Amino acid sequence: MATIRDIAREAGVSPAAVSRILNNDTTLSATEETRKRVLDAAHQLNYKKKNRKSKAAFVLGIVQWFSAEDELRDSYYLMIRKGIEDFCVKHSIEIVRVFRTDQDYRDSLAKVNGILCIGKFSKGRIEEFISLCRNVIFLDMSAKDYPVTTLMMDFPHAVRQALDYLTGLGHRDIAYLGGKEYTSEGELVRDERRETYLQYMKEHELEYEEYLLEGCFSNASGYDMAKELLKKKELPTAIFAASDAIAFGAMKAIQEEGMKIPEDISIVGFNDEEMSAFSSPALTTIHAPAYDMGQHGANLIYAAANLSIRTPLKARISCDLVIRESCAKR
Repeated sequence: MATIRDIAREAGVSPAAVSRILNNDTTLSATEETRKRVLDAAHQLNYKKKNRKSKAAFVLGIVQWFSAEDELRDSYYLMIRKGIEDFCVKHSIEIVRVFRTDQDYRDSLAKVNGILCIGKFSKGRIEEFISLCRNVIFLDMSAKDYPVTTLMMDFPHAVRQALDYLTGLGHRDIAYLGGKEYTSEGELVRDERRETYLQYMKEHELEYEEYLLEGCFSNASGYDMAKELLKKKELPTAIFAASDAIAFGAMKAIQEEGMKIPEDISIVGFNDEEMSAFSSPALTTIHAPAYDMGQHGANLIYAAANLSIRTPLKARISCDLVIRESCAKR
């Protein structure tokens, strides 16, 4: 009997996409051509959808702090969600997906067995989700003052890897291009990348006041910040960008000014997006395993429900420096 994975292989898409197309999920951004290819493959393979006599044994609520448009601008959160959905398909877990901006999200989450919250939420929202379900996990935020499991990237260690690499190449004037994020209630989110950069520069007695700029986590913002940076009398010899999206924008601005990367300015990104290996030059960056974070989160919340685990876990996921072509000795 044909399976969803068989259809995915035939149609050239992910199992999660096949499942959502076959279930008429209108929130999926898929072209008509892709939908037709999946449906044709299902027909050719004589796929028979299982008739569920009862509801799924486990229903997972996914709450997204960001919008669908944000996913298109930066694939970090998209990869987290894909990791969750692929795990759910494999384990026949039903998904209830809501956005923080949905008016009826409380009703949608009323009967779920667990909630995965992706992104940055205010204290009020954290307390609200805990009141809705005892089995809650937050991905990409600490929520350290609450008795809930959290998964975060190991930002402090990752930033130090990047800065150690740049100082090892002889760079002393290292700029930071970052982005500011806010909760739905307008609270500024603490960014460990920025904090670690500041701590590192002070520890090593390096100048940073003129070289710290913050905008948004986007190509356009990276471009604008780099343009502003290049107006300064004393230019940095290296840049640490808090995301690959920022790095790509900065690289364009630098090259427009007639400067070369890495001969004139070295640059390190963060996330290791697919395009980082194909930029010109290929971007040295920190690999942040967002897909694995989604898989870990789904696995933990599923296990916690099945094993009746009540002790919260505060965990960090390791990130590694990927050396390519965008950095050189000073």
